[in-house]
Amino acid sequence: MKFAKLMQKTSLVLACAFVFACGVCAQQPTPPAQTAQNDSKATVKSGGEETLSEEESAILPYYSNYLKEYHLGPEDVISVEVFGQPAYSKTGIIIPPTAKIAYPLIHGGIFVGGKTVEQVTKEIEKKLDEYIIDPQVTVTLDKVGSARFSVLGKVGAPGVKMMNRRYNVYEAINEAGGIIKEGDKKRVVLVRMSPQGGFTQTVINFEKLLSGKTEIPYLVPGDQIIVPEKKWSLGKILEIVGKASAVRILFGSPF
Repeated sequence: MKFAKLMQKTSLVLACAFVFACGVCAQQPTPPAQTAQNDSKATVKSGGEETLSEEESAILPYYSNYLKEYHLGPEDVISVEVFGQPAYSKTGIIIPPTAKIAYPLIHGGIFVGGKTVEQVTKEIEKKLDEYIIDPQVTVTLDKVGSARFSVLGKVGAPGVKMMNRRYNVYEAINEAGGIIKEGDKKRVVLVRMSPQGGFTQTVINFEKLLSGKTEIPYLVPGDQIIVPEKKWSLGKILEIVGKASAVRILFGSPF
């Protein structure tokens, strides 16, 4: 009997010890390898600077907007905010064809054509410094109006398009209705104007582009994409290129 009671007590002690051990294990922190994996998915700070997660690093390059270095022109809409000075803050400023905007205290206004919002910000701060102690100015681009591109030739809906974000050749052609049956997918021409008034021509094989064999080029304001007809000669294509240059002068940004 004494031996049996001793075995029962021993079994009870072992059972309690097992339950306690399981509880401790359940409360153990996540192994280092798992922690490292989770950290890669979160935005962290290293050395005081914010770093991107794997998902952000994969997505943001595509959505990186050309507007970061956008040069202002007529029909763009901007706002100017001066911290603590509502009388000198203006919203919804439409840039006129002269690219010069009127602004309080600044005689003759400010020429903003061809400048970034950062450059305009510094210029306003410099001129307001004569009247306001340490002016804190913020200039924002509210709406794009001067940046345009065109898709001409054998597409579903040719014409001039507003460039309110970053576009690549594939997106531009797709939004223009795609290349129709008569269009030559192997000789798509990208015409790009230079600041000196000339232009370059790049022939793109759209079929290779769709198959992933060539890199998809991104557009800049004033670009024209020309999809020729399959039977068009080189002379005919160059004639259309000349007309595209005229379209750029009429509708593209002069800045």
